[in-house]
Amino acid sequence: MTGKTATGKCLCGAVRFEASDVPDSFGVCHCEMCRRWTGSALLEVSVPTGSVIWQGEDHIATRRTSDWAERAWCRECGSALYYKVTMTGEFAGNFDIPLGLFDDPDPFTMTHEIYIDKKPESFSFAGDDRKLLTRQDCIDRFSLLGET
Repeated sequence: MTGKTATGKCLCGAVRFEASDVPDSFGVCHCEMCRRWTGSALLEVSVPTGSVIWQGEDHIATRRTSDWAERAWCRECGSALYYKVTMTGEFAGNFDIPLGLFDDPDPFTMTHEIYIDKKPESFSFAGDDRKLLTRQDCIDRFSLLGET
């Protein structure tokens, strides 16, 4: 699906999007903040911010949730809309959009899980053909995270 266009929306439809340059992969984050934000792990597709057109932007609320990122949700239904790194640098410039918002989530393949050591023992995803990073791996690889 790389380079393809995809569409999606929140639960109530007040916020919709069309994205181009959409990859064919998605990742999973098991950190405590993502788990609390979504109620589970965050399954996300990372799309360049310049390739997403949002409709219903007046329904989008944002909150800075760390020194380096913000999260957005629909003011009407509460659906999580995106995670975005706000600092300049290597990881800036993408909307990490929850997989469940896409109208057709089938073409995506899971390629990585981060904060795997923070994943609750009560569930796991099938398969073993993806990259797994612990919290410390993420701190080492993504220096913007610091020691938080």
